[in-house]
Amino acid sequence: MQQLNDIFLTLHQYIAGNNWFIFLLLGTGVFFTFYLKFPQIRYFSHAIRIVKGKYDKETDKGDTSHFQALATALSGTVGTGNIAGVALAVHLGGPAALFWMLMTALLGMCTKFVEVTLSHKYRDFDEKGMVAGGPMYYMKKRLNITLKNGKQIKTGYWIGGFFAVASILSSFGTGSLPQVNSISNAMFATFGIQHVVTGAILSVLLALIIIGGIKRIAQVTEKLVPFMAILYFAGAIAVIFSNYQNIIPSFIALFRDVFTGTAAVGGFLGAGFAFAFNNGVNRGLFSNEAGQGSAPIAHAAAKAHEPVSEGMVAIALLLFAFSIAIAWSYYGDRSVTYLVGAKYVVFYRIIFVLSFFLASFTDTTIIWNLSLITIAFMTVPNLIGLLILHKEVKSTIKDYWVDFKKEHP
Repeated sequence: MQQLNDIFLTLHQYIAGNNWFIFLLLGTGVFFTFYLKFPQIRYFSHAIRIVKGKYDKETDKGDTSHFQALATALSGTVGTGNIAGVALAVHLGGPAALFWMLMTALLGMCTKFVEVTLSHKYRDFDEKGMVAGGPMYYMKKRLNITLKNGKQIKTGYWIGGFFAVASILSSFGTGSLPQVNSISNAMFATFGIQHVVTGAILSVLLALIIIGGIKRIAQVTEKLVPFMAILYFAGAIAVIFSNYQNIIPSFIALFRDVFTGTAAVGGFLGAGFAFAFNNGVNRGLFSNEAGQGSAPIAHAAAKAHEPVSEGMVAIALLLFAFSIAIAWSYYGDRSVTYLVGAKYVVFYRIIFVLSFFLASFTDTTIIWNLSLITIAFMTVPNLIGLLILHKEVKSTIKDYWVDFKKEHP
C-alpha cells in the first residue's frame, strides 16, 4: 500500500507538481481575460442581476435556478481547502502567497466563465429528462477530428470519457472520503464522538439528500451555502480583530515580499518568489477550482436561456466538508450518466454513500493522493478544449448580447 501511495505522489509531482501545470492554468486565464476584454469585471454587475433572477423565464429549461446552481457549485468549492489549505499556504509561502492567490482567483473568474458557458451550451438531457452537462459534453460534440474526406473521428467522445472517469475518481478523492475523515477526526478530538457514529449519521443524511438528485441537492445547498458564508466571514473577522496589531504589518509584508522573497526561505530571493508563487497559486487553484471543470457540471443544470474555539472550528469544518460531498456526488453521477447512462447512477450513489461511511474511520491518505492526480487529469484536457474553442466562445458571447439587447431594449 505504501508503494502504491509513493507511486501516486511521484505521478502527481510529474503531472501537477511542476510549474508547467500552474502556468497552463494561469496562462489560460490570462489569455481569456485579455481575449474577452476582462469579462469578469465588465459583466460582474450583469451576473449579479442574473443570479437574483431578474431575467428568468418560466419557459427556460433546466433543473435549478441560477442561484441554486451557483450554491451547488460553491458548496463543492468552499471546503476544507479554504479553512486549512489557505492558511497553510500563507504559513509556507509567507504573506506574499496571498497576493498570488488573489491574482489566481481573478483569472479563475474568467476561466470559469468560459468553461461554464461551453458546458451549458452543449448540455444534454438524460432518459429521465434531467440535465446532463459538464465539460465532457462539449468535448464529445466539439473536439472531434474531421479528416479531409469528411470522415469524423470521435476523439471528443473519448476525451470526454477520460474526463468523466477522472471526475468519478475525484468525487471520491476530492469530494468525499477525505472530507468525512476530517469531520470525524475533528468531532472525536473536540467532543469525543466516535468516528463510526459521526460517519453513520452523516452517511444517512448524505443518502437522503443525494437520492433526490440535483433538485434536492440544490434545495439544500441554497440554504446551506449562505449560512456557511456568514459563519466563515464571522470567523475571519473575529480572527482579524483579535490580531488587529498585525493588520498593517501584514499588508506591508504582502506587497514588500511579492517579488523580493522573505527570510522564511533562507534569503534566496528567487526561491522566495517561486515559493510564494507556487504556494499561492496552488492554494488558489484548490480554493476556486477554476479550470478543473467540476463547477460547470452544477452550472449546466441552471435554468437559463485561532481566537475561535476548537469547537467552533469543528462545527464549521462539518458544514464545509459535508457540503463538498453533496456537490461532488452530483458531479460523479453526471459523469456516470455520460459513460453508461442514467439507470446506473443509483449504483454509483450507493457506492458513494457506503465509501463515505467507511472513510469516517479508515485512513484515506492514498485516496487523497490519488485525487491529486485525477484533478490534473480533469484540468488539462478541459483547459486545452477551452483554448481550442476560443473563437466559438467569443462568438457565443457576442450572440448573447445581440439577443439580450433585442429582448431588453
